[in-house]
Amino acid sequence: MKAAAAWDFSAVGLSLPQGESAEKLDGSAQYIADLARPGMLHGAILQSPHAHARIVSYDISEALALPGVRAIVTGDDISADHRMGAFIKDEPAMAKGKVRYVGEIVAAVAADTEAIARQATRLIRVDYKSLPPVLDPLTALEPASALVHENTASYVTHFDAGTSGNLCSRTELSQGDADAAWAGCDFVVENTFQTQAQAHLSMEPCGALAEVDAAGRVTLWSANQSVFRVQASVCESLGLPMTRLRCLTPRIGAGFGNKMEAHVQPVTVLLALKAKRPVKIILSREEDFESVRARHPFHIRMRTGARRDGTLVAREVELVLDGGAYGDDSPGVLGYALLMNCGPYRIPNVRAHGRVVYTNKLRFGAMRGFGVPQVTFASEQQLDELARLAGMDPVAFRRHNMLAPTDTWFGGQALTSNGLAECVDTVQRASGWSEKLARGGVAVGGRRRGMGVALSGHISGLLASGAIVRMLEDGSIVLNTGAVDIGQGSNTVLVQLCAEALRVPFERVAIASPDTDGSPYNWGTTASRVTYVTGNSVVKAAEEVVQKLKVHAAEMLEVSVERIELRLGGWLGPVGEERQVSFAEVSGRAHWARGGPIIGSHSWIFDKPTLDPKRAAALGLPFPQIGIFSFGALVVEVEVDETTGKVKVLGAWSACDVGRAINPLSVKGQIEGAFVQGMGYALTEEMVWDGGRLANPSLMDYKIPTFAELPATLQSFIVESGEPTGPFGAKSVGEIGINTVAAAIANAVSHALGGARVRSLPLTSERVLGAHLSASGQA
Repeated sequence: MKAAAAWDFSAVGLSLPQGESAEKLDGSAQYIADLARPGMLHGAILQSPHAHARIVSYDISEALALPGVRAIVTGDDISADHRMGAFIKDEPAMAKGKVRYVGEIVAAVAADTEAIARQATRLIRVDYKSLPPVLDPLTALEPASALVHENTASYVTHFDAGTSGNLCSRTELSQGDADAAWAGCDFVVENTFQTQAQAHLSMEPCGALAEVDAAGRVTLWSANQSVFRVQASVCESLGLPMTRLRCLTPRIGAGFGNKMEAHVQPVTVLLALKAKRPVKIILSREEDFESVRARHPFHIRMRTGARRDGTLVAREVELVLDGGAYGDDSPGVLGYALLMNCGPYRIPNVRAHGRVVYTNKLRFGAMRGFGVPQVTFASEQQLDELARLAGMDPVAFRRHNMLAPTDTWFGGQALTSNGLAECVDTVQRASGWSEKLARGGVAVGGRRRGMGVALSGHISGLLASGAIVRMLEDGSIVLNTGAVDIGQGSNTVLVQLCAEALRVPFERVAIASPDTDGSPYNWGTTASRVTYVTGNSVVKAAEEVVQKLKVHAAEMLEVSVERIELRLGGWLGPVGEERQVSFAEVSGRAHWARGGPIIGSHSWIFDKPTLDPKRAAALGLPFPQIGIFSFGALVVEVEVDETTGKVKVLGAWSACDVGRAINPLSVKGQIEGAFVQGMGYALTEEMVWDGGRLANPSLMDYKIPTFAELPATLQSFIVESGEPTGPFGAKSVGEIGINTVAAAIANAVSHALGGARVRSLPLTSERVLGAHLSASGQA
């Protein structure tokens, strides 16, 4: 691959609309709810009314007698020996022996219509023996607490998780000597912070459709972020050989992490196998809220020290995550949050440790940011407090400590590209930071304005991917990657990369839909990894095609291969000569005369170590190979009503270093969408439990931002540092924009209130007003 600076770009850098835009606009796009198969039945689920209970017995006789009911499955239809889980194999396909949260699937029905299926679920009688629920992670760790899982010693784990009792996993990371370093600190701040559960709230609720053929092989369509993770999870939980299950993906109405691991797919497959007919289950919005997964609530204790000149010296952070009833992606979220706890700053002495705890709530799992928004909320507030103690501008304080291009991340991993300084310059200038900071915090008409800043980093490189580039007879291209486009536009970006590597028009490349029978492996659309990891495979597979084309062209033009050059538009010819042959001519020769069809393939896994053992130590690290860092800086301006405590975001300026923007329009959409989702997390979104029951599982009671709440000014800025290991210099963008939002808004609120701080999310009017009144002596 040529270096980005030396390449005459033709497809990379174009702001192209997504390839699926037209069908989404006219309503012809096929989502899982739109699919149907001949003879298809409709499924419905029965959910647990208890947070924690033994299942004594089932009585399905009345439900089976209902006309139109074709099959019913319960925990009796699955084996206790088969469990799934990304890091810890602890979750059955549906409740087996006991229920562990309100909303857990206890039984499912397949019937001629959805209405009949739902009616039948209400006729199923389940006899429960209630058990004490464990609803708080700190309480769950007490010796006398009831156990969510009794047999953790039997669970298979993919890393040294330390699972025991209600402790799902634990991780420790350290560098330097944090214990000794405190003596060298002039200022030390220590606080506790709390963050809440946030719903993913994809526009499309989860669903699946399964069909069994005459040979007993299952085809499964589902709303997912990885056909390969679905295949693995369903087969693990049902005890099926992976060859017996084919997984496909229709259009996906967003994911944000909740569709990465299994949801209703195992139950749908189980029903189809029992009914011997196709079965489709589409969750209602309430069922999706209650039974899928959400962002982890964090308990955070953080201590940070600095010298008088503002230099950061030491940090200790302790995290306790509510993992819910099953491990899911929780161990990974904990490990990654600890790895990112320092943010993009030099802190030489660090001890970071944490625990994921089982509770009787729904699973908490992957969500955009993967634990970084939570630790950034704490870290960036402490940096503001230290800046105040050192008498420094918050931006100047960050500049003094932020990672330079030659620095390493916490743990020792090298930074191969770093545009953070340009990100900070951009948002400081665009927001009018200095002027607004100086006049902030003054009450005008019962309202106070404040400015806040936060910085962050995020990774791109994680696990495996592959690509196949196949040339058709006419010289056009089919690209197959296995990567699922969940609405973010990865199909378009990957086609752009392929077209660029082959130097053909974008329109000459088609992309295949992910299919476990025919697509090369891709771990998943998560962790901001598709453009970087899958994109690298696409480019390298295309380069293999180019080399094969050159061999044919050299023979056809009777020159050496070394003299053949790739030319814009799908042509090849000898350097310095006008003679040339087209892709179509070469492909026709390959298909019908010499060599066979031209196909390029590439697969790889990101294998750079997370930690340098000479610099850092780890215990229970779930991601031993992870990296390639993107960077972001955000400035926000808020207005706080002194009477009500209501916070209004007036302006937001977000700059992200993405290496190279393959599709600038798509990149800006990611940055701005991330801000809006982060603003909801900061100000209004919160899943609230009444005992063990989720109290607000609807859009009536769960508040997300609408256009009415968006800031009047929302500007996104693309910084391109050129990642040397990325496809044409690209790295990640999907998550970096959300990490800083809650932290920056919290800092802006504190500035508006003269230093009063709120250390719990969301920043509700009640919390903000309480902090203001307490700080002003009125509480």
